[in-house]
Amino acid sequence: MPRITLLTEPQRLPLSAMLAALAADESRERIAVGDLLAALGDRALAALLFVFAFPNVLPMPPGTSAVLGAPLVFLAAQLAFGRAPWLPAVIASRSMTRADFAGLVARVGPWLARAECLLRPRLSLLAAPPMEYAIGLLCLLLALVLVLPVPLGNMLPALAVSLLALGVLERDGVWVLAGFATSVIAAFVVSGVVWAMVKAAVYFVTKVLGFGV
Repeated sequence: MPRITLLTEPQRLPLSAMLAALAADESRERIAVGDLLAALGDRALAALLFVFAFPNVLPMPPGTSAVLGAPLVFLAAQLAFGRAPWLPAVIASRSMTRADFAGLVARVGPWLARAECLLRPRLSLLAAPPMEYAIGLLCLLLALVLVLPVPLGNMLPALAVSLLALGVLERDGVWVLAGFATSVIAAFVVSGVVWAMVKAAVYFVTKVLGFGV
């Protein structure tokens, strides 16, 4: 009888390896958001949430959160409503030079590779639908906070989105729980900063400008 060979599904490349391969592709002069969407395939939604969120955890030039926040809001909304990954042309066409993308991957890659060593499927019900839709809604709220011009108001929300995205990507409920915990901390910190800003503004108006009663 002829020998029957069983074909197994090829192992998926880690996200860090996929990003590194894209950054090393010398046939590209620029890397567009649409290129990331196409390269990541069915993993694009959670993977891009991480890609756009995590740079805000690291020290970055001012205004970075505003640039990365728009696609982050759009992607989080799609996760919340269970939609397939898609981006409008105005976002998908945004690009950077391959050298700049490679520099970004060089900064993010080591952190991502360490995280991938810890990620594994567990408590998967917390990272799959319908829980996934609640995660998307939370990521949407965090993304809206992230784009606001709040001093020190972007790092913790970005970290929370990154943890939640990796949890969904690898169906790791432990990381989802860590993301929820970080979200609570971020809510307290950001609300405290906003309250301090409001009090400072009221003091300035009433005391310095003399509009008090």
